[in-house]
Amino acid sequence: MSNQIKKIGILTSGGDAPGMNAAIRAVVRTALDRGIEVVGFLRGYDGLIKGDYINLDHKSVSNIMQTGGTILLSARCKEMMTDEGKQKAIDTCKKLGVEALVVIGGDGSLTGAVHLSNLGLKIMGIPGTIDLDLACSEYTIGFDTAVNTAMECIDKVKDTSASHERCCIIEVMGRNAGYIGLWNAIVNGAEEVLIPEKPDVTEEEIIDIVVKNKEKGKASSVIVLAEGFTKVKAHELAKNIEAKTGIETRATILGHLQRGGSPTAIDRMHASIMGYRAVDELLKGNYNRIMIMKDGKYSDIDVVEGLNCKRVYNDDLYKLVETFA
Repeated sequence: MSNQIKKIGILTSGGDAPGMNAAIRAVVRTALDRGIEVVGFLRGYDGLIKGDYINLDHKSVSNIMQTGGTILLSARCKEMMTDEGKQKAIDTCKKLGVEALVVIGGDGSLTGAVHLSNLGLKIMGIPGTIDLDLACSEYTIGFDTAVNTAMECIDKVKDTSASHERCCIIEVMGRNAGYIGLWNAIVNGAEEVLIPEKPDVTEEEIIDIVVKNKEKGKASSVIVLAEGFTKVKAHELAKNIEAKTGIETRATILGHLQRGGSPTAIDRMHASIMGYRAVDELLKGNYNRIMIMKDGKYSDIDVVEGLNCKRVYNDDLYKLVETFA
């Protein structure tokens, strides 16, 4: 190996995502296979700053691939935004002999990694967020599980809504991105989806859709609302639809249950391969990178370049929702 590293650290930061444990396992098992020690920092950057860590061995990551959440825990860390906090993180790595750090998380977590790379620490990022909002990668760990979880929930809500001939507003997560909303609108057969990428949809247009569905003889109407669509709140919209149409309307907010649960095979596979490649690239002398998927293939990109990529919204999925309604 051209760039032998003796010890690496790993942490998960920001919102947890199903598949993070599979990525942790892959990083640890690959590193141990190459004769590298691994330490896991608890509660993200907070643990890195405070020196709160555990040594990770084969047993530490046994039987975790199928579990949701993260065995390393996660937390927000305001101190990491300060120069003093960043220096404490570097000092912890020096004290423990950690030569490289693998960070699993979204854009905020990877931005923290950039700060550490600027202070001389070798870093490697793995995209872990259910929101699919890292523009540099076609896939982020946790997205598939979140969509499948929401799909099962929406199917159940549709059953009871059809029985009572109701309209249902179902809010899904995604932060400032509408991908979970778009996917669930299609796979759950929604009549409309409200996403931040299309902020100009009016309440009148939504009500018109609900009324026309009733006239077509549909038993119920399903409207998926992405949390990043800030023009209207779920319960407020439900109240207004019922008041103006007379159609009984209910709002359901799925919330954090979309973050939990056993990861799907797709999330386990992507997490495992990205975790393996993260260590492999570090040993090749490549660092300050993010593991990504591009054109359906695994690759990597400079972390700063990756974080500066701009999301380009494609209207094709929304057109499917309109067509199938």
